Amino acid sequence: MTERIDARGLLCPLPVLRLRKHLLALPPGTRVALIATDRAAILDVPHFCAESGHRLIATQNIAPGETEYTVERGPDA
Repeated sequence: MTERIDARGLLCPLPVLRLRKHLLALPPGTRVALIATDRAAILDVPHFCAESGHRLIATQNIAPGETEYTVERGPDA
């Protein structure tokens, strides 16, 4: 089961900061779905994943102005 983070209504950098905090508390390989309305998240989430060693699995528009990012936690550094 994929855990969900509701970051609707939050502006940059808060969606990515919530994602980061949530991922740190989970074991490697766990998947998290971040739901965000911030348009900057389309750039911020992939960049965060690439820089932090996590894997962006999918990006999907789920409603007008809402995007869901499925991220798999990477290995511990």
